[in-house]
Amino acid sequence: MAQAGFAGDDFQYGAATDAAGLPARVAIFADRAGVRREIAEDLSGAGFRTLDGGEVATLLDGPITLMGDVVMVDCPVLDAASIAALARLDMRVAQSGAQLIVSTSMDSLDDVFAALDQSCPQILVEPSRAERIVAVGHVLARLPNARVREMDDEDRLGLLHLARQVESIAQQLEGFSHQSAIETSRLSELKRDWHGQDQEDAPRSFRSAVHPPLPEPTLVRRMIAARQARAKFFESELFADPAWDMLLDLTAAHAENKRVSVTSLCIAAGVPATTALRWIKQLVDTGVFSRISDRSDRRRAFIALSDKSVEAMARYFAEVEAPLAFAA
Repeated sequence: MAQAGFAGDDFQYGAATDAAGLPARVAIFADRAGVRREIAEDLSGAGFRTLDGGEVATLLDGPITLMGDVVMVDCPVLDAASIAALARLDMRVAQSGAQLIVSTSMDSLDDVFAALDQSCPQILVEPSRAERIVAVGHVLARLPNARVREMDDEDRLGLLHLARQVESIAQQLEGFSHQSAIETSRLSELKRDWHGQDQEDAPRSFRSAVHPPLPEPTLVRRMIAARQARAKFFESELFADPAWDMLLDLTAAHAENKRVSVTSLCIAAGVPATTALRWIKQLVDTGVFSRISDRSDRRRAFIALSDKSVEAMARYFAEVEAPLAFAA
């Protein structure tokens, strides 16, 4: 049966669906054969077709031939060869229109994040079996031949909230009692402010080229400590607000002239790392955060506030009184 797809100098990729409308295919790469079998069994049970791609290092051996619509890679421990394999796979997946899911550990997160800068992958940190299945479903809507319209920023934020709800359901299915706190985000209302609109269209607070300085980082760190202290007395999920917690952490780091790794920012978010990574991706996509490559070491990347976010945080702290800010 003929299939349309991308063909490059060392890459081949089949189409997402064929004329028979067969389920999506997931190519699985992992150094541990047992993990490949486990992932295949779980995905097959969920209705997906799977292909055993072998060990991660095979991605460096000759042409990359991916016959899956989704590529799932498990690499909890990285060495130089696996980093090179991920970087090569990232480039080819970006060219093909496939979707990439990579699961890793907190120890390897920074290296994985830095290696994957082209394919817009979904990164999972020490995922459960249910989370892997949820991730495959999450990326299917992004396949190039899926008949869906291109997402705008409001769609992305809505999808993020939906993903958090699905994640909560998956955890409950596995016996966890986690209850995600879904809050209405105001980012959708301000999305134009972070996308280079004309100065005349900008809110009045953004029209001036001169803005107040950021507060002393000690004040911001005290706010962060106060927010974290609530977990001693109440369920942490009751106050889950990862976007704000990350904004505070990056504000303090900006004032301290420090760089923030993605691992550090995930910890600051106060939610599971996989959830934090979804927020980071959305906030980078909407221009609230910026991804900064390390010029001296291409294997590293950092997250920072965008220029408009620096201005917004400066004006926020200038507007509120210190006691009110401390209680936020």
